[in-house]
Amino acid sequence: MQPAQETLTWEESGNLFAYPVLVGTDARLSVLPLCKPFDRVVCLGDSTVLRLHFGSLPWLETIPTLELPPGEGSKSWQHLEATVDFLASTGCSRRSLLVTLGGGVVSDLGGLAASLFKRGMGVAHVPTTLLAQVDASIGGKTAINLAAGKNLVGTFHAPQFVLIDPIFLTTLPRTEWQAGLGEVVKTALLARRPIWQALQEQAPSLCQPGQQPSSAWNELIRACVQTKAQWVESDPTEQGSRKALNLGHTFAHAIEHAAGYGAIPHGIAVAMGLVLAFEASRRLGLLEQFELESSLQATLQALGLPLRWRDWQTDPGSRLEVAQLQAGLLHDKKGAAFEPRFVLPLALGQVRWDVKIPEDLLHELWTTFLSERKAETDR
Repeated sequence: MQPAQETLTWEESGNLFAYPVLVGTDARLSVLPLCKPFDRVVCLGDSTVLRLHFGSLPWLETIPTLELPPGEGSKSWQHLEATVDFLASTGCSRRSLLVTLGGGVVSDLGGLAASLFKRGMGVAHVPTTLLAQVDASIGGKTAINLAAGKNLVGTFHAPQFVLIDPIFLTTLPRTEWQAGLGEVVKTALLARRPIWQALQEQAPSLCQPGQQPSSAWNELIRACVQTKAQWVESDPTEQGSRKALNLGHTFAHAIEHAAGYGAIPHGIAVAMGLVLAFEASRRLGLLEQFELESSLQATLQALGLPLRWRDWQTDPGSRLEVAQLQAGLLHDKKGAAFEPRFVLPLALGQVRWDVKIPEDLLHELWTTFLSERKAETDR
């Protein structure tokens, strides 16, 4: 059994990231010791997290903190400007550090602000959602949303360190928990077979939020971090192999865009996007392991995740249209000009990126996705 807290670094753990990633109980308490090299330290924190966990974070009492409203709506020009103004008003320099405390919204926005302020200051992340712990806080991506699409304004700005503490997961709402599981599934599909098999076996016990920190959770989170690192290592700015990490995301971003940002959590849209990506791959003759598609659907269902829109939203007033979803694809940042490109699975741990899907097939995929009746392709 590995210790409850483990540092994953480039030097010590097989070429992971060039910065420390601490995973385990009480990792959140390591902020101040790691801040010694910086001339000033400030915090950007999700207001809900600050309310729930302030008492367990003594370092918050010693540094200036800007509260950010929860939700995808905070990834905006307005809040980016407020964050940069905060950095200026607190006297930050290029040798200062912004610590983000919250989910992917906070790390994306805070990372972008830090990359822009005085042409770049330090940022570190203390992720508090499952999605941020297994994905958003690591890898160095930053972003805000535009009306035209998700994450269209952003930079690559590597953090100084990431502290992943499962204690924050005990207060997650169910939908946020499910959103994190969507990214866990995506990552496991890109990993070695033992990780995918472990997720399948544990799925029934993982579908309920509010679980206490355990060595099993630490192991799962570490496996996700290590898997992401393997794809990022040789392609930090996403020119080639790192695109694999966007499996399911081009479809997911179109769903989020059509539904309205914040109407559906990102990771839940990713779960739906994975189903669409597998169906597209099979129909294009690219999928080599046909049994993996049914295995994916069974795992998602065991985790309580939706396969299609009808599984998530049954309100007739929330009905989407194919044209909305098609429009959401056109501004995907990984595609060519007005031509979306997709990451499609071939086998476990193998994908092909920059795939073009014929428009008629896309229309059929979206139609099935929106269908109110059970599709024949469901397994």
